Amino acid sequence: MTTRRTVIVGTGCYIPERRILKDFFLNHDFRGTRGEPIPKSNDEILTQFEEITGIRERRYVTDDLMTSDIAYAAANDALESSGIDRESLDFIIVAHNFGDVVPESRRSDLVPALAARVKAKLRIETPRTVAFDLVFGCPGWVQGVIQLDAMIRAGDIRRGMVIGADTLSRISDPHDRDSLIYADGAGAVILEARDTDNGEGILAWVARSDTLDHSGMLVMGPSYKDEVFLEALFLKMEGRKLYKYALQNVAGAMKSCLEKAGVEVADVKKILLHQANGKMDEAIVDAFYALHGIAKPPDGVLPMTISWLGNSSVATVPTLLDHIVKGKLEGHALVSGDYALFASVGAGMNINAFLYRMP
Repeated sequence: MTTRRTVIVGTGCYIPERRILKDFFLNHDFRGTRGEPIPKSNDEILTQFEEITGIRERRYVTDDLMTSDIAYAAANDALESSGIDRESLDFIIVAHNFGDVVPESRRSDLVPALAARVKAKLRIETPRTVAFDLVFGCPGWVQGVIQLDAMIRAGDIRRGMVIGADTLSRISDPHDRDSLIYADGAGAVILEARDTDNGEGILAWVARSDTLDHSGMLVMGPSYKDEVFLEALFLKMEGRKLYKYALQNVAGAMKSCLEKAGVEVADVKKILLHQANGKMDEAIVDAFYALHGIAKPPDGVLPMTISWLGNSSVATVPTLLDHIVKGKLEGHALVSGDYALFASVGAGMNINAFLYRMP
């Protein structure tokens, strides 16, 4: 018996050219949450940060590029890898959190939607390609995939694209140590319907939003140094609370997704987890396997790009996937029949996951 499933037929990404290393931050004036000087040298701050997060460098866009520009680049890359006719796309979803952020003013430009801008840049003529944006924190790209999967399974559409793109460098307070985490980037996938009898494609998904007590963990706020950027708002994070929340909840959501699909944990080949913090991701995966009574995760189950790309929000997971399927991440591959578990956590607070079997 055949079942209508959603399969990934193309992937793409855009990695900015600017490599931002430790030296870039050595002369920054880092402040505490009340604007007080931090009683540590910048070298100490940066060394400790790298030890905690695993981030050695990150990528920033050049001033001539906007979020919609890099979203377009990732979309074009995905279209080229798929070989499909772009006019055949039923939907384009762009997951982001800040729109096109103007470098000079740090203000967000959100109209028209980034998806509309990407569609225009792709020169897609048909009005049947519906383009809209999705804001769901760092899990936005995963949520976009979940939404398209629902429409494909319902039989309403045949093919669509989900892009994740953000330029976090432009909403990062240079006086906040948390700014060291953030990066820029874009990733995209093309999904399409396939009638299959061998269990390939998206098998199950889960999502949750914890807003009552957790919505304040990631918010916009003023710079920690009052005399600069008086009218701008920057991304502010309660790092310790967020870390605790993620460790308490993400592994359980991943387990629920696996159970919903009826797949054993031993069958999972790769876990593609939002690249938020290297040590946190490792702890989440440890917790996931501990829930299954397994003391140590299998070697190579958790591919990482965070050490050299940083945290580019909605772009981390599709960029990671693109590198794996195109053989650009040494030691990692996915072949036909492999199960990959995708998961993310971020502002909201939101958590989501989906299980995918490679065609």
